[in-house]
Amino acid sequence: MTTPFPFTAVVGQDDLRLALLLNAVSPAVGGVLVRGEKGTAKSTAVRALSALMPELDVVSGCRFSCDPGSPDPACPDGPHEPGAYETRPARMVELPVGASEDRLVGALDIERALAEGVKAFEPGLLADAHRGILYVDEVNLLHDHLVDLLLDAAAMGASYVEREGVSVRHASKFLLVGTMNPEEGELRPQLLDRFGLTVEVAASREPDQRVEVVRRRLAHDDDPAGFAARWAGEEAAVRQRIVAAREVLPRVRLGDGALRQIAATCAAFEVDGMRADIVMARTATALAAWAGRTDVLAEDVRQAALLALPHRRRRNPFDAPGLDEDRLDETLEQFSGEGEGESGGDRQDGDDGDDDPGPGGPGGGGGPAPEGDSPGDGGSAARPEAGEGGQPRGSGSQEQAPSRAAQPFRPKALSVPGVGEGAAGRRSRARTEHGRTTGARRPRGALTRLHLAATVLAAAPHQRARGRSGPGLVVRRDDLRQAIREGREGNLVLFVVDASGSMAARQRMGAVKGAVLSLLLDAYQRRDKVGLVTFRGSSAEVALPPTSSVDAAAARLETLPTGGRTPLAAGLLRAHEVLRVERLRDPARRALVVVVTDGRATGGPEPVTLAGRAARLFAADGVASVVVDCEAGPVRLGLAGRLAGELGGTAVTLEELRADSIAGLVRDVQDDRRAA
Repeated sequence: MTTPFPFTAVVGQDDLRLALLLNAVSPAVGGVLVRGEKGTAKSTAVRALSALMPELDVVSGCRFSCDPGSPDPACPDGPHEPGAYETRPARMVELPVGASEDRLVGALDIERALAEGVKAFEPGLLADAHRGILYVDEVNLLHDHLVDLLLDAAAMGASYVEREGVSVRHASKFLLVGTMNPEEGELRPQLLDRFGLTVEVAASREPDQRVEVVRRRLAHDDDPAGFAARWAGEEAAVRQRIVAAREVLPRVRLGDGALRQIAATCAAFEVDGMRADIVMARTATALAAWAGRTDVLAEDVRQAALLALPHRRRRNPFDAPGLDEDRLDETLEQFSGEGEGESGGDRQDGDDGDDDPGPGGPGGGGGPAPEGDSPGDGGSAARPEAGEGGQPRGSGSQEQAPSRAAQPFRPKALSVPGVGEGAAGRRSRARTEHGRTTGARRPRGALTRLHLAATVLAAAPHQRARGRSGPGLVVRRDDLRQAIREGREGNLVLFVVDASGSMAARQRMGAVKGAVLSLLLDAYQRRDKVGLVTFRGSSAEVALPPTSSVDAAAARLETLPTGGRTPLAAGLLRAHEVLRVERLRDPARRALVVVVTDGRATGGPEPVTLAGRAARLFAADGVASVVVDCEAGPVRLGLAGRLAGELGGTAVTLEELRADSIAGLVRDVQDDRRAA
C-alpha cells in the first residue's frame, strides 16, 4: 500500500485546504469542487485528507458502515443487533470517470431475484463511501446520468436501486469532492450549484514556493514512509483540531446580524434560489467552529461568501466564476449588526447591481445590432466595394480588427442522421444505457438492463422440460434478455468559419459571430465536443482543436480577425484532416460540420473547382454537414447552397437558423439530406 503525501506538507493552496477542512468539520456544507489547471496538487490534497478524518465506529460485518449508535433501520444487512462494532479509518472512495451506473449505485442479481425472489444485492461505490469521502477526479467528464445519481445521493443521504420492481435502499452520506480542469469543459450550472464550495487553484509564480514544492515532492518520492513520519506531528495536530471543531460545532450561534449579512450578500450578487444562503450559513458556522469560537463573526461570513458564491454567480455558461471583493465588503459593511435599523434606507444605495450589466454582459448587452457592426469601427468595414469573386478592392487583403459578436439567440436543433453509439449527450439519436426501450437482445457480458417481458417469453416454452412444479418461473441464464434503449448522444461539432475580407466587407462578421456563439451555447447544453477551423488570406488554421471546453471556443471566436481572400478549399481540407484524426481517437463519436460562409472562393488557381472537390470528400465519408449562408444584399448568388449540395448537406440562412424565425424551415439535417 502506497503512503499518501501528507496533507500538511502541501505548499500553499490555502483556500483549497481550508475548504476541505471545513467539510471535514461539517459535511453538511455540501462538498467541494476544485477547479484548476493540471499539476496544481488538486488530487494530492484530496487524497491526503482521508488520513486526517477521525476513525469511525461501524457495525461489525455491515457492508454499509452503519453507525452502531444509530444503525439504519432499512439497512439491507440489518436489522443489527446492539453491541457488536469495530473501529476503522474513514474511507476515501474514488469514482472513475468511466464507471458504470451499477458500479456506482450497486447491482441486483436479477437471475436470483426472478427465480428465487431473493434481494441479492452487491453494494456499489456509494455504499463504500458512506460516512467517508467520495472523490471524483475530472468530474466534468463524468456522464450526466452518473453525476445526477451522485448528486441525488449526496442531497438525500441515501441511494436507491430499482430493477424491474425490485428495490433496495441504503444510507449514503459522504463528503463529496470533485476536481476538474476548466480547459476540458465545464459542469452544467445546476450541477455547479449542488457543490457547496468551489475553489480556484493555480500554480504559484513565486520561485521560492515552487522550489519548496519540488523539494518536498522529490523527498516524498524517494522515501514516502520517512517523509510521512517527519510530518506526523503536524498531521496529528490537524486531526485533533478537526475533532475539537466537531465538538464545538453544535454550540456555535448564528445570530440575526450574521444571517442578515448572509441574506444581503446573496441578494446583492443575484444568486438563484436559496441554496447559497443555506450553504453560506453552514460554512460560516464551520469557520467559527474551526477557529474554536461559538459566535459567527463578519469575517466568517466574508470567507464563506468567497468560497460559496463565485460559482453560483454565472449568468451565462461562458461567464468565468468570480466575486467582486470590494462589492462584497460594501455589502457586509452596509448590513453590519449596528445598522439593522437603517436597512430600509440602505437599500437605495444598491446602485452597484445596476453597474454590472451592460457592456460586459453576454453579447454586449445593448451593443451591436444583428448586422454585427462593432461600435468604434467607424464603419470602416463597410467602405470597400466588392470586386470580382467577392474580393474587396483596396483594403481586402489587410487584416481588420476583430468585430464584436451580436446578441446570441436560440438556434434550431441540428442533429446527425441515423442512430449512433457515442458518449451520452443531448443532440442525436443513439443506443445508450438510458432512454426509451426499443427492443431486446441476449446480453453481451454482465446483464445490466433486464427486458422482463422478453425474458419471460424466452423462458416460458421450456417450463415443462425443466420440470416446473410450483408457481415460480424457472429461469436460466440463456433466457435473460438485455433491453436495447435509445437516447441521445453528444457529437463533435466542428465549425469551419470564413474570416475573409468578403465577410467583413458586408458588415456581417458580428452577426456571424453571434450565430456561431449561439450554436456554441447549444453545443454546451447538448454536451458536445467542439472544434474551430478558420480560413482567410491564403491558408486555413485550426483555431481550436476538438475539445469539451466550449468556453475556449467562445474565447477564440471573440478575438477572430478578418481580412484577405477566401481560401474555401483550404478550410474544408483542414477540417477534413481534423475529422480524420478525431475518428482515430474517438471512433464512436459522430461529427456534425457547420460551415459558416457566404460561399465565395477566391485566391489561387481554380478556387471554385478545388472547393467543390474538397466538399465532396465529406459527402463520400457520409459526414453530416450544414452550411450557414452569410450572403447579404437583395441579390444573392446562391453559392452557399451549391456548396451544401457538394457537401451532401443543407444550407440555412442566418435568419432561418433562429428557432423562432417565421421564415425558418422546420427540419433537421436528416430530413434535408434525404431531400437532397
